[in-house]
Amino acid sequence: MKNKIRVHRAIHEITQEDLAAAVRVSRQTILAIEKGKYIPSLDLAFRIANYFRVPLEELFIYEEVNED
Repeated sequence: MKNKIRVHRAIHEITQEDLAAAVRVSRQTILAIEKGKYIPSLDLAFRIANYFRVPLEELFIYEEVNED
């Protein structure tokens, strides 16, 4: 799943640490999400989207994986 968290952090001029504190996770979790190494729970995804005041679909881009 791709995301635009880094873009929104840059727009709002906040650090990974600031975002992590606001949504109650570690900075490492934010880093892993931004790099696509960790897919957040639905609850966490909504907390991040709500923090930036954007729809979930604007922040996270779902890509279907074909497992043929």
